[in-house]
Amino acid sequence: MNPRRELFLEEMGLTPLWRLRTAAAAGAAPGAQLQARPADASRADAEAPASPQAAVAAAGRAAGIARMDWAGLKAAVAACTACGLRKTCKQTVFGVGDEQADWLLAGEAPGAEEDARGEPFVGQAGKLLDAMLAGIGLKRGEDVYIANVLKCRPPGNRNPEAPEVAQCAPFLARQVELIRPRLILALGRFACQTLLDTDASIASLRGRVHHYRGVPLIVTYHPAYLLRSLHDKAKAWEDLCFARRTMADLRQQVQSRVAAP
Repeated sequence: MNPRRELFLEEMGLTPLWRLRTAAAAGAAPGAQLQARPADASRADAEAPASPQAAVAAAGRAAGIARMDWAGLKAAVAACTACGLRKTCKQTVFGVGDEQADWLLAGEAPGAEEDARGEPFVGQAGKLLDAMLAGIGLKRGEDVYIANVLKCRPPGNRNPEAPEVAQCAPFLARQVELIRPRLILALGRFACQTLLDTDASIASLRGRVHHYRGVPLIVTYHPAYLLRSLHDKAKAWEDLCFARRTMADLRQQVQSRVAAP
């Protein structure tokens, strides 16, 4: 067995880092329903159509972010208070790696260790991601850039909410425009569904090349998910091999265009 692949599969046996938030059970006690009403009301408000004024303000903010260079973008993320997440996290997690990378890896949001260290994908999930990269001949920081959909950690590692994604989405979009990667690898259900604007499952999205803002995109499982769902490790390896073949094809297409008379 290839040593890199062996390392990748060995790392799959690590214990989990994150836990998914479970939905409230049906038929909850009346008291629990009463306690849930404020949150439900907030969610309903968040899902209500935005006013024309709010839509114009959001469009103006996104347009401003779309003109930023790296320095301006990093400063904007560090100072952002557009949603409530900045009040509960320790620091923003901008992203890390080669700013001219061919590979862009996009995850969901920072976890506790990422929030503490200011870098995406650290801790056990980060070790597994490094092993996954090594399995296809890549290394963190070398022709690889790693970022998240959200730049702030949601409390308790809960799933990001729609208004939070709406505020943070322009930052990731600008990162993609500045990096100009050849290929995006979306890690986990939330990142895949957000970038592709779909409710489809990872199972239905795997094995195909999608696109985000014109950039080819391949989906696979989040390392934290793989740490507690070992039965999907072989599928993740298939996704990585598919991504490696896709990258080789993309580079070959560029070489062919350059060589054409």
